Amino acid sequence: MLLSMEWFPVVFLTLKVLILGVGMFFAIKWHYDKGKKARAAAGKGTQERHTPDSRG
Repeated sequence: MLLSMEWFPVVFLTLKVLILGVGMFFAIKWHYDKGKKARAAAGKGTQERHTPDSRG
């Protein structure tokens, strides 16, 4: 019983760091993709306005 209690903090902290790391990765990726999509939409909108062939 005592031996299993000595491993608990090691396993718990390892899993905690792993889970938080994965969560941070996906949070950063989501924000990056969201900004990339917004920049693409903004660039597309300005490009359409300055095109000489556009009608409307």
